[in-house]
Amino acid sequence: MSSAGLNKWIVSGNLAADAQVKTVDLKNGEQAQVASVTLYVQKPRNREESFTVSLSIWEKSYAWRKLQFLKKGSLVICTGNVEPNPFISSNGNVPKAGLQMTVIDIDLDIVRDAESEQSGSDVEEIVAIAS
Repeated sequence: MSSAGLNKWIVSGNLAADAQVKTVDLKNGEQAQVASVTLYVQKPRNREESFTVSLSIWEKSYAWRKLQFLKKGSLVICTGNVEPNPFISSNGNVPKAGLQMTVIDIDLDIVRDAESEQSGSDVEEIVAIAS
């Protein structure tokens, strides 16, 4: 089996906010819905260092079915293809490396809801226990 040109990534992290859905115009003149959300990924050996991945979830993907569960703070595992997305930081005008993932599927690890947000940071407690 050949894997030439294969671009499949798996990344896990916490969602920075609820997913935001918008309608976009496609090149063929049709419209489609796409959800955008930012994923915070912590490095396992140094928790102070982290990075973000901008996620795009298209309406015909497997991940779209789980959109209703994508809430701020949820711990998710995303599978998809990644492209570099360099940008200039607003703090000091420093060039930064960014990543943009087109998500194929999402596995829900820990889903945040209104009750868990009121009761404290369950995700941080579970991460602290696991390490």
